[in-house]
Amino acid sequence: MTILLDARTSQNASTSGSIASPIATGTPVLFGQIGLVVTEATTPIRTQLSGIISIQLPLLPLLTSVTVRIVRGTAPTDPTVFSAVYNLDLQILGPQSFNFNGSDINVAPPASGQLTYTAFVSTNLIGAIRVGPESFNGISFAE
Repeated sequence: MTILLDARTSQNASTSGSIASPIATGTPVLFGQIGLVVTEATTPIRTQLSGIISIQLPLLPLLTSVTVRIVRGTAPTDPTVFSAVYNLDLQILGPQSFNFNGSDINVAPPASGQLTYTAFVSTNLIGAIRVGPESFNGISFAE
């Protein structure tokens, strides 16, 4: 029987245009973090991860990709559980939104009783700005 262990949301910006946070080129920027309480788990854990991030391009973009990366932990150097590279559409002048869905499976129950996931965004684009919405969600299950 499947057991729902925990579900959390990190809501950094709930509407379009509600933030204006620059992204430094090539530097991972944290945009969401969740801590899932998994103390009831006695078997390997499965976690489903999802979210959205919206970015405004500079007027004259030179390079055109955005990377969303989720780690199990809190630092950009922690183990990656999901990573996706999105190519930007240069025909769109307004903000562009990127949805993501990932999983982390067969994770041993941690001694601390908590799984922490952190979402980072990086770009090779000079002048890209996070504008919202931004949301990062996770839900953990065990058998």
